[in-house]
Amino acid sequence: MSNDEALLLESAQACIDEARAAGLELLLPREVPLGGPRAMPVLRVLPNKHRHFVGAWCFADAFGPTSLRGGPGMDVPPHPHTGLQTWSWLVDGAIEHRDSAGFVHTVRPGGLNIMTAGRGISHSEYSSADTDVLHGVQLWTVLPSHERGREPWFDGLDAVPTASLGGGVTASVFVGDFAGASSGVGAYSPLLGVELRLLAGTEAVLELRAGFEHGVLALTDGVRVDDVQVERGAMAYAAPGREALVVSAERDAIAILLGGEPFEEEVVMFWNFIGTDHDEVAAAREQWMRERAAGTDARPRFGSVVDDATPPLPSPRLPSVELLPRGRAKRRG
Repeated sequence: MSNDEALLLESAQACIDEARAAGLELLLPREVPLGGPRAMPVLRVLPNKHRHFVGAWCFADAFGPTSLRGGPGMDVPPHPHTGLQTWSWLVDGAIEHRDSAGFVHTVRPGGLNIMTAGRGISHSEYSSADTDVLHGVQLWTVLPSHERGREPWFDGLDAVPTASLGGGVTASVFVGDFAGASSGVGAYSPLLGVELRLLAGTEAVLELRAGFEHGVLALTDGVRVDDVQVERGAMAYAAPGREALVVSAERDAIAILLGGEPFEEEVVMFWNFIGTDHDEVAAAREQWMRERAAGTDARPRFGSVVDDATPPLPSPRLPSVELLPRGRAKRRG
């Protein structure tokens, strides 16, 4: 290990210890590529080593701000999903969504793309040609077992309700109820999703539902939660029982507040498939690979993405061992 790596680990551990002292859990992201051959790097904080879900939120990728001049941008060819909802929220730029249910929608800052995969859907996502800078977050929620067989659907919103928290702090509520603003978006478990924008030097007291667990995901540097520094792409997690958090900004900052009732089901997550057990996701993978090979006229489960002739992405290989279901947090001990 180099001296620089040792210093980074020491600094990360100090932040984790500081969060623990404040009654929080600091989740650190890892950088991963997103999409096909021209993959864009993202910071993935969920699922995390020890924390798999926050409510039903089971996946969170923060990306940007990234200049697309000379870079790939969002370039994700057709690929499948089962058993979940995807949520796309942008701070800057535009992303075009197309899917096999026939929907097309371009999401821009202040709007929202929500895709309900249900029993199976395929879709593609590309940053728009007029995007110079891309910045935002992509989220997933796991559907309860009794909803995972539902028909796929999509909703594209151009605006969501907003609220002022005073003192230069604004909230955009894309799911749930917060600060007097209520989103009418359909969710399949009790959820909260809010973008927070803070001017430099401001702070806000976030009133929380005690029965929810919550996470504050920083989309920029300069975010502090209960005076704990949360770097871009990281998340401060608060267990059920907390009734308030204080979020502050050292500079103009943006964060995402996520929350929900603890999701008590255990699921298997593999690539873009969510199921009850190994056999269910293995069957979904096999079906996708058969349909991908069969061509556009023989895709009964996942369908063909409307007006997108790009070759669909192949699924990664399943591991040689059985995938075991996991719950909201890693079992310790």
